[in-house]
Amino acid sequence: MTAVPLDPTPRVRPDSPSDGPRALLTVTGADRPGVTARLFGALAGDAGVPPLEVVDVEQVVVHGHLVLGVVVGALPADGPVDEEAFLAALGTLADGVEAATGVRVAVESASDRRAAAPGRAHHVTLLGRPVPPSAVAGAATAIAGVGGNIDAIRRLSDHPVTALELTVSGAEATALRTALAAVATATGADLAVEPVGLARRSKRLIVLDVDSTLVRGEVIDELAARAGRAAEVARITAAAMNGELDFAESLRARVATLAGLPVEVLDEVREHLELTPGARTLIRTLQRHGFRCGIVSGGFTQITDPLAASLGLDFAAANTLEVADGRLTGGLVGEIVDRAGKARALARFAGEHGIPLEQTVAVGDGANDLDMLNAAGLGIAFNAKPVVREQAHTALNQPYLDAVLQVLGFTRDEVLEAL
Repeated sequence: MTAVPLDPTPRVRPDSPSDGPRALLTVTGADRPGVTARLFGALAGDAGVPPLEVVDVEQVVVHGHLVLGVVVGALPADGPVDEEAFLAALGTLADGVEAATGVRVAVESASDRRAAAPGRAHHVTLLGRPVPPSAVAGAATAIAGVGGNIDAIRRLSDHPVTALELTVSGAEATALRTALAAVATATGADLAVEPVGLARRSKRLIVLDVDSTLVRGEVIDELAARAGRAAEVARITAAAMNGELDFAESLRARVATLAGLPVEVLDEVREHLELTPGARTLIRTLQRHGFRCGIVSGGFTQITDPLAASLGLDFAAANTLEVADGRLTGGLVGEIVDRAGKARALARFAGEHGIPLEQTVAVGDGANDLDMLNAAGLGIAFNAKPVVREQAHTALNQPYLDAVLQVLGFTRDEVLEAL
């Protein structure tokens, strides 16, 4: 076959991709420095192929094994380029690259694979400890079932949870979330959906619920145990978090059981607080990336204010227990931070720092967090009650709070660098 000669005359790239033949070059083999440079150097300087445009490139290295895909298009010189001759010339080029680098370079026609018009794409983050094959299979099947295509997959993290990010095009957001929610329920993996674009990494403020989110357990249950009313208060707390009781009403009822406790009990409970694993990593990483971080709690300022100070947080909002003569009165002071109050606190903090609500993140587990979760640009239900998981933007059921970072698109390397 006759090779098409190289025309050295510079050309201005047309506004639309060329109508000449296209080819896909797939490079596979052991990764080593210089493979990509060698391939593109050959494409740029080989006299046996016509002038080319680079239409698409994707590269990934999996445990030292390189997979590089390159789509090139022929730019016609003095007339149409013969596709058969074009592919033959690239085949000869590929043989030279293989001989020089030891990798394999396959060449095939891509002329009938013109890219479709760009549409809305989404990142699907799959998290698990571990990620079972059934979760990947289920996610892939669900994505295809709603008309989506997986364009790329990359690993975000392998510790403390494995997180894989799938870039999906062609699927409508609500249908995609619904389909993946069923996969998450069936496999036990977490699947979060976020639009592709700057909005995902433009988040600048995060608010965290405290009880059963930032810290393990419920502070009021610990206080009630010291008052001998643990079982009664635990029942009320569970009903309130499940959305079965009005939060403000349930809070007053629970606080009333604490009447007469010495104020020193607050110090004891605070000293025994246990942060959720990954909490410090989450906060430190986000702070290093310029986030404003704070807490919004239905708990008590006597607990949350010192906690916020110890973590270096920017803001905190909670209820205040009334104290008289060194003992709790069983009452509250000031405005109650209930379900609506949490959303107001988020809006207030965002406004004080000049951050639009769409650039905020909220994390919580109870029904009283729902207004806050839905007001934020991204609301994450963390080990939450069913009613909260169903209504939040996304849900995490991992035991590590820093899994939030992978939902935001941070890789494990970025986390380690920040720390």
